[in-house]
Parts: sequence; C-alpha cells; structure tokens
Amino acid sequence: MNDLVTLGQRIRHFRTSAGMTLDQLGDKVGIAGSQLSLMENGRREPRLSLLGAIATATGIQLADLLDDAPPSKRAALEIELDRAQRSSVYASLGLPSIRPSKGTADETLEALVGLHRELARRAREAIATPEEARRANTDLRLHMRTLDNYLPDIDDVAEKLLADVGHTTGALTHRSVSMMAERLGFELVHVNDLPHSARSVTDLANGRIYLPPASIPGGHGLRGMALQAMAHRVLGHETPATYADFLRQRLEINYFAAAVLMPRRQSVEFLSAAKADRNIAVEDFRDAFGVTHEAAALRFTNLATAHLDLEVHFLRVGDDGAVYKAYENDGLRLPVDVTGSTEGQIVCRKWSARTAFARTNRTTEFYQYTDTPEGTFFDSTQTGTTSAEEFSITIGVPFSHSKWFRGRETSNRTSSTCPDESCCRTPDGTLTERWAGKAWSSARLHAHILSPLPSGTFPGVDDRELYEFLEAHAVTND
Repeated sequence: MNDLVTLGQRIRHFRTSAGMTLDQLGDKVGIAGSQLSLMENGRREPRLSLLGAIATATGIQLADLLDDAPPSKRAALEIELDRAQRSSVYASLGLPSIRPSKGTADETLEALVGLHRELARRAREAIATPEEARRANTDLRLHMRTLDNYLPDIDDVAEKLLADVGHTTGALTHRSVSMMAERLGFELVHVNDLPHSARSVTDLANGRIYLPPASIPGGHGLRGMALQAMAHRVLGHETPATYADFLRQRLEINYFAAAVLMPRRQSVEFLSAAKADRNIAVEDFRDAFGVTHEAAALRFTNLATAHLDLEVHFLRVGDDGAVYKAYENDGLRLPVDVTGSTEGQIVCRKWSARTAFARTNRTTEFYQYTDTPEGTFFDSTQTGTTSAEEFSITIGVPFSHSKWFRGRETSNRTSSTCPDESCCRTPDGTLTERWAGKAWSSARLHAHILSPLPSGTFPGVDDRELYEFLEAHAVTND
C-alpha cells in the first residue's frame, strides 16, 4: 500500500505539472476521473499498460512514474502522514485520519508529521522494557513454531541472489558477498570505529555498509554481518515501529543470511544424504558450509521439518543453565515463566545442554538420551566459549527420530522430571538442614535478558553515536 501511495503521488505530480485536471487526463487514457483519483490516493493499483498511457499523456517516461522517491517535499510529507495514520500505534488511539487537501499548508503537514514521529518514538521507548520485549519475543517464537521455523519466501530470494553471482556449491566466499552488495548498490567498508552499540551500519545515502575490520578473530563471521545488513534492503524493511517489528526484522535478516550461507537446495541435498546414511551430524553440516556451529544448528531447524520430516528442538544455554535462545516443535517442554517466555529460564541439570559442560574432551559433539514426562529425546550438544562465559548449542529430536543421527549408540542416559522441583532444584535434605539460614549470596543478573535497551530509532543502537559515525565517514569519503 505504501508503494501505491508513492506511485499515486507521482501520478498527481506529473498530471498537475502538465496542467491537466483529473477528468482531462482520464479522457486521454480512457478511464473516469474518479478512478484516476483513487489511484492518485493510493487506493487502487493501476495496470502497467495504463501507467504507460499516463506517462505518454503527461510527456514523461514510464520510469519516471515508477521511481520510488517522493516527487516533492510536500509529497514526502503527505506520504509519511499517510503511513503514520495507518500504523497500529495511531489506530489504537481511535482517532480519525486526516486527508490533506490543496489548502493544507506545508507548515500544518510538518506539524502533524512531527507529532506522529514523536508519538512513534515514545511508543518505542515505552515498549522496549524487559517485560514487553520478552512478551514480543515469546509471541514471535510461538508464531515460528506454527511455521515449523521455515520461511520459504526468504529462501527463494536467497537462491535468486546466489544464482545472480554464479554461486553453485561449497562455502560462500567473501568475494561473492561483495558482488551481492555491489548488485544492490552497496560497497562493503571495514572500519575500526563502529558505534559500540552497532554490529554494522548502512549508509543509504552513499551506498556503503560499514563492518568491523576484516582481520578480527573469526572474521569469517563478517559474511553473515554483511548479509544481514543487506537483508534489510532485500526484504523491503522499513524503520521498525514497534519492538515486535524489530524482533521480526532481526529474525528475518538472520534467516536470510543463513539461507545465503547455507542455500536450501545444497543444504537439503547434504542433509538428505546424511539421513539416508543414518549419519546426520550438525558438526558435518557446519564444516560443509564454513559457518559456526550455532548457525548450522539453527539452519537445521529451518529445514528439518519441511524437507526431512523431522521434528526438532534447539537450545543455546549458558554455563549457569540459563536459556539464551530456544525453539521446539517436537513436544519438549521448555522452561517458561508466567508470560510464556523461555529466555533467562533455567533448564534441567540433567539435560544434555548442561551435562555436556562436565566433559573433559569437548572437541566433538556430546550425545545423550533424556527421559522426560513428555517422552524420551535424543540430543547432540556442542559447547563453546565467549569472552564472558561458556555456552552450549543443542539439537534434539524425539526418540523415534534418533535412528537418523550420529551418536545414537550412546549409552549416556538420564531421567528428568522437571518442572517438578524435586528433580534437580530442591537441595539435599542434609545440606538444607546444615545451611538453611546460615548463608547469604548476591545473585548474578542476566543483563542481556533483563536490561532495557537504549531507546533509539533502532532498539539497542544509540542514535547519537550512529549519526556522528555516519557524519564522520561521509565527510572523510567526500
């Protein structure tokens, strides 16, 4: 609808520039002036043949009509006002929409648009709280469960881009990523002064994507950062109006990057062959496409149900047992709070996501069966380390699917009755008797889960730092 609004504004601009009324232009192109008015107001989509006739009648090229830029400052204000009045934030107020007329002064439009901008800013600030962020994240997780974590439309887009740069097999090269950026009108620029709150910055005005230095440890991850930055343009994202929008966009750009780095066709072929050999292993999938273990595990969840007929679960868990990320469509009962959120909750000590930390040799995946009230699950877990702590990445399936996976012969087996407190949370009676009332401790909070995000245009990114960075680099490159 927003594209139709811009198109309508361009039709009106060139019609009035040609000195024609609605009826006069309508007569020339063979439609009623009232129908043309609907098109100019973004309420009806014209056929391409009609657009060609309008372009000829107004003495311009068809490309001039199809340009996605507002034709004037006034038109830009009217388009922004129209979009703002369609937003859920404004709709929740129950107020009528205002349609600017010829007599509406530019100053009035600027004031209305300014009020809407402030309304949107305050709405973003109000909802970017831990509780609302967790609720939005829970809603998104449950929605993705209904889709089996699979977004085929994004896979289609990724496959087309890969075909455009001639990539057919193997790990995606940095050069291929750069070629994709060039086709989208961007140059990849590596800098060492990115805003501390930003992983990357895209300068839309000058066609640059700023990334960390290419020489940083694990620099292969820069492919993913660049692809995520490009994804916003490829997927047609607009500035997020709500925190839920922000989370959805983040999920989509991560999905897009994974779909490019681990293309659907090649990935399904690889995993199908592994299934036929009863030898599915995330570590093999990871190595085949040159990505991180976490990226491979998440990508596996995208494809497992839709293409391999496997129901799965995924966990990223800290060394203290707290959940960072989780997904399931196989019936595993995830730990959740009263809002339904699983982030920050503690998983059972007997799950492989935690027992894997006890291993001495962690170079390969750890395999375990876990009996739960919901059934028996087979899990494959790999541990890793960040500068702050250790973590584990787990992919699991119901017992009936374990026959397709490497490690199914393992003798590791535990029994979990969580969320029953007696399973692994209630202290030993003897220890309770000895220490109850005789100890005091200060808790370590999970700041990444509980802290509110900086309230900028993009949640978590400081606007002042962002704009000062862009200005400094624009001047340098000019």
